[in-house]
Amino acid sequence: MTKQIVFAIALFITIGAFSYTINRIVSFFRFTRPAFPVKNFGRRINVMLSVAFGQTKIFRKPVIGSFHALVFWGFCVIIFGSIEMVIDGLTGTERILRFLGPVYNVVIASGDIFALLVAISIVIFLSRRLFFHIKRFEGIEMKKSTHLDANIALSIILILMISLLTMNTAYVGYKSLMGESKVGIYPISSAIADFISGGSAESFRLMYEASWWIHILLIFFFANMLPYSKHFHVFMSIPNVFLSRLDPLGKLPNMDNITREVKLMLDPDTAFAAQATDTPVERFGVKDAEDASWKNYFDSLSCTQCGRCTSVCPANITGKKLSPRKVMMDLRARMKEKGPLMVKNGRDFNDNRSLLRDFIS
Repeated sequence: MTKQIVFAIALFITIGAFSYTINRIVSFFRFTRPAFPVKNFGRRINVMLSVAFGQTKIFRKPVIGSFHALVFWGFCVIIFGSIEMVIDGLTGTERILRFLGPVYNVVIASGDIFALLVAISIVIFLSRRLFFHIKRFEGIEMKKSTHLDANIALSIILILMISLLTMNTAYVGYKSLMGESKVGIYPISSAIADFISGGSAESFRLMYEASWWIHILLIFFFANMLPYSKHFHVFMSIPNVFLSRLDPLGKLPNMDNITREVKLMLDPDTAFAAQATDTPVERFGVKDAEDASWKNYFDSLSCTQCGRCTSVCPANITGKKLSPRKVMMDLRARMKEKGPLMVKNGRDFNDNRSLLRDFIS
């Protein structure tokens, strides 16, 4: 019962902190401009299945893209076990979803295999960042804190996979020594348990409890770290793909304000008509965070800072200082800075800073 109480408190704190953060971020969207109507849901679902779940864009770089896809698919499978752990933690049960039978066995076995594959992939990702100094990971916008953020997030994922394998290994080892039948199939963990079969049942039990708590508490911590990290795309990427612009990339939308001005100039009767005195002066383009559309801000939250956009930007390739990645990072940083002030003081609040001058120049 004590375990359930401690777990419930940890879960309550996690949900509370996460809800506060997400509510704060969502509140900033009301200061952004409209983008495009979200319709054609059938096509959007197809794009989401292809790009988000199928990882088709990632496979443009087949080798490293394959490792990224393994991590994504691994998370999709492993999250099943995480949900089960939450239910078990609250109810005091063990492997409560076992009633799913063969489906449970397939999912658990897949998760066990994916845990190893994800761990290997993360080691490769960390090695690329620490030792190979990939060009697109560099840039004036990539500060030491940015690299540290990526390394910490990847390290946490690696520890999550190790703790999951340790937990499964201890579970298999304990059940084997106690002569009890285990629930689920664990191809990787069973092999590891056989390799370290010299341990006692009590040591396996303690190993299981320790790794169980490490794994679930790290998930809780990671969930609340992500909104402040570049790895927020773990949550944001799938909905962002669903909300993609479906028009051809070369199609330029008409600006209502410009269209109206052109019509006024072409109409002799209204060309020089005076505007109403209470009409606010409109600002064209994006000078500050509130001038960006909701989709621009959503993109900035979903940005992985991988640099693929900048690496294929014609201006950047030819030596210009333009960096699409920096634009996204600066928009997110500026909204993080000004958003709370606008929530408190209103959209017209002026802190004598702007995205265009103080972040992008």
